[in-house]
Amino acid sequence: MFKKRFNVSAWIKKSSNKWLMIILSTILLAVFFFVMTINNVHTETYEIERFSRAQETIRSPVTMENEQETERKTRETVQAVEDRYDIDQEITDERVAYVNELFDAVNKLDQDIGAGQDNSEDTSSPPLSNQEKVQRLKQILSPEITEGISDDLLSQLVEISENDRNNGKKLFLESLTETMNNGVRTENTQSAITSINQTIKYEALNTDIKNVLTSLTEFAVVENSFFDVDKTANARKEAASSVDPVVIRAGEIIVREEQIITNEIYEKLDLVGVLDKERNLFPGIGLSLLIFLICFIIAHEMNWVAKHHQLDRGKIISIVLISIIILSLMKIVSIYTTQVNQLFYVMPIATGALLIKQLIHERSAIVLSGLYAILGSVIFNNQIPGSLHVEAGIYFFLSQIAAIILLMNVKDRLAIVKAGLGIGITNMIIVVLFIFLSFEKYALSDIFIQTSFAAASAFLSAVLTIGLLPFFETSLGILSDIKLLQLSSPNQPLLKKLLTEAPGTYHHSVMVANLSETACEAIGANGLLARVGAYYHDVGKTVRPHYFIENQLAIKNPHDTITPEESAKIIINHPYDGAEMLSKHRLPEEIIDIAKQHHGTSLLKFFYIKEQGKNPAVTEDQFRYPGPKPQSSESAIISICDSVEAAVRSLKEPTEVKIEEIVTSIINNKMTDGQLDDCPLTLKEINIIQRTICNTLKGIFHSRIQYPMKEAK
Repeated sequence: MFKKRFNVSAWIKKSSNKWLMIILSTILLAVFFFVMTINNVHTETYEIERFSRAQETIRSPVTMENEQETERKTRETVQAVEDRYDIDQEITDERVAYVNELFDAVNKLDQDIGAGQDNSEDTSSPPLSNQEKVQRLKQILSPEITEGISDDLLSQLVEISENDRNNGKKLFLESLTETMNNGVRTENTQSAITSINQTIKYEALNTDIKNVLTSLTEFAVVENSFFDVDKTANARKEAASSVDPVVIRAGEIIVREEQIITNEIYEKLDLVGVLDKERNLFPGIGLSLLIFLICFIIAHEMNWVAKHHQLDRGKIISIVLISIIILSLMKIVSIYTTQVNQLFYVMPIATGALLIKQLIHERSAIVLSGLYAILGSVIFNNQIPGSLHVEAGIYFFLSQIAAIILLMNVKDRLAIVKAGLGIGITNMIIVVLFIFLSFEKYALSDIFIQTSFAAASAFLSAVLTIGLLPFFETSLGILSDIKLLQLSSPNQPLLKKLLTEAPGTYHHSVMVANLSETACEAIGANGLLARVGAYYHDVGKTVRPHYFIENQLAIKNPHDTITPEESAKIIINHPYDGAEMLSKHRLPEEIIDIAKQHHGTSLLKFFYIKEQGKNPAVTEDQFRYPGPKPQSSESAIISICDSVEAAVRSLKEPTEVKIEEIVTSIINNKMTDGQLDDCPLTLKEINIIQRTICNTLKGIFHSRIQYPMKEAK
């Protein structure tokens, strides 16, 4: 019970210490960020009187709408909108129908009269007069037609031949329909009539039908277009919404030196706030909120590192120092940067991303790259409050992302140089991209200068990274790929000791290292860490090297003279003896953890079964490693490869089938025994590891030609 309380208390203490370090570091960064960026959002104010002369050129510190000018422009636009009218199609169809009815009635009348005369037996009866025809016509026409058309017009119409009437009707209906569809309002009724009459006048028709059609126009053309309140209101709203606001842009010159301060200029100066000292408070508040969010993200990222990786004081200090270095460099370069020289291209921004990826984690490098880009867009805003230099922000972000992507599989310091070359190419592409997007004319010399700045940025980033990396590794004790490369040298004292005192174990460790590195790289884990960890994982065997079979060359097995329990104790102690030796030589914690965890809590089956034959009451606990189980992907892979290499080496004739069977069996046993429960490996990754190990072993233990031996004479 006491032990449990102690563990909980220790956990609480450890957690509180972690958060204390995170909070203190983020507060320090927040203060530093604020000091570095406050003058980029602070608005300079002036004491100016109307109608005086400006002592200097004043630019707008903010982008702001001039609402008064926008309202004036909107009012003029709305007034220019014409009234909207709605055409009543029913009226159009009605007038066309009346004209059709009139001409059809006259044609029907002619047909009836002709048919009556043909059927009449009294040929002496006189033909109908025009007056009689008109009377008959009025009997069959609609009242609207008879009331709107005079008898004289009807009389003239019945006298015209049917062919002329049909031609006139066709022309008249076409003109009438077109005119009515265009809309006839009260004020333009007469002009519509005149338009139809002009069309009739110049057509090749009989004069009589022209006269009839001209008179008929007065009847046919009526008002069919009426004022639409809703459409007019909507049109005016659309016009008002289409007006672009009159905006005073940040950096725009409001008044030049020695220019008279007119009322209009004074109102603009007042509008943008350069006359109001109290308004400087708000940019400071906005900057504080931005920095709070940035530092919150940094704290969250530190917490993520603490959960998924070891977050020690060295890594926290690294994040703080790298952030200070990058922001300080930005501030120095921004002092000499103008809108003309674009000197921000030379900023070695990728240094931070390269260092953080090497020292902390790739995810942290990506997150902090975005934050540095945001801060850079503030610092390089030419001290125009309320504006961000988006071009600088994009350049910084893409340059850092390129650095993170290109710095892969570090084997030596040349990897940083190679990444620098890729960063330089990326930076130059970004610069050219900006030039093409700007629509501005650039001289070839300008393009050369700006791309040279971009290349210099990459060069400086690589040089600074190589120069600063040893400082962080040595002073803060952080493990990087460069550090791992140094530890992998055979000249390291512990590796020399392993080679001289336990050569079989050394050879075994090299084989495990090869298998582990290949398997790690297949799933995206740290292959270099696995290789170096495998070199040192069995260094504890140098305490009693002859008790391990790989070192028992031409000697009797000492385990034959001791009890299984004593043998198990010697074997079980070697991971912890090794961890103690590694700690004394101040090797990184990651290497020490691999040495501790590579056997997990697995069972020494050989000695357990041997003891069980003598003592059936024996328990497995006496023959199990105390652990811990592998916590990382690299440690778990080394655990698998350690068992696989020893098992395959024991085969007399290793074939592909036997290799696959033994690898599968070992991995399944470890999974069944729960040895992989605490590591982040997925089933998919385990399958990939299995295939990779099998392929590697098949390449090592490939079949060889048996050369014939010479017979002795």
